[in-house]
Amino acid sequence: MTMRFGAAFWVQHTGWPELRDAVQRAEAAGFEDLWIDDHLLSDEADWPDPKLEGWTTLAAVAEATTSPGLGLMVAANTLRNPGLTAKMATTIDHISGGRAILGIGAGWFEREHEAFGFDFGASTGERLDRLGEALPLVRRLLDGDEVTHDGRFYHFNHAVCAPRPIQDHLPILIGGSGPTKTIPMIARYADMWNLYGTPDEVAAADALLRDACTAIGRDEREIERTVNLNVVIRRDRPTAERAWDTWYDIHQPRRGERGLNAAGSVAEVAAALAAYRDVGFAHPVFIFRTPFDVETMERLPDVRARLDER
Repeated sequence: MTMRFGAAFWVQHTGWPELRDAVQRAEAAGFEDLWIDDHLLSDEADWPDPKLEGWTTLAAVAEATTSPGLGLMVAANTLRNPGLTAKMATTIDHISGGRAILGIGAGWFEREHEAFGFDFGASTGERLDRLGEALPLVRRLLDGDEVTHDGRFYHFNHAVCAPRPIQDHLPILIGGSGPTKTIPMIARYADMWNLYGTPDEVAAADALLRDACTAIGRDEREIERTVNLNVVIRRDRPTAERAWDTWYDIHQPRRGERGLNAAGSVAEVAAALAAYRDVGFAHPVFIFRTPFDVETMERLPDVRARLDER
């Protein structure tokens, strides 16, 4: 199975010049896609910490790069009307020459909604219901339909998304793995899927997705599996762990992102990534936080070569 690699940039504690240099280095190293997180406040460490806005940052990344796919990991559906989301993704597609990926999720960070007056909804279930209503509207707009809709959450009156995206089919990536609502939405609407977890955990979620695809008659192979990973490449595991302590102390990753998923030498990291590939997740996304880890980025070709040998 051919592997593809993404680089995700969590954009707290960074300025644009530092981020621009990092995304250009990631492109030069051969990452196939670049991702920006989408929060209005810092979701790691202290919430008042400086944080860039996702969509406008992504537009700048589109101008600063030439070939990787570009998306948010992932846009919070609660922060924007789905019609506006479709327009933003289309605009990024035009700025980038057809490289946009619409990454989207239900939204989870209550503090940013409280701070800026966005309706967070009564429950996780309600936010997922909003996403479930938004996704077909976004898909139809991106595909060129004129949309009139009177739903529980959204109301459109002959809405159109013009110009159309450059891509005939602008891909949608959905993040999450909830079995009751999220997995069925992924089965129905996603071109790409993103989640966190160990190889065993993502394999278990993948079994649920396969069942959900079978239930609606969709070929599960149409959905590309991606997984977010903390990766540090150094001469050995102890050196990588000491380097990781720097990012951990600055950013205080939230629960579920606090450990290293792949660390150490090129051989050790390749072995860890092969375990994900072996369960069908051949598109790892390396997470980068300031100060951006250029050393790990630049070892990507070595990791590829080692994986090709396995």
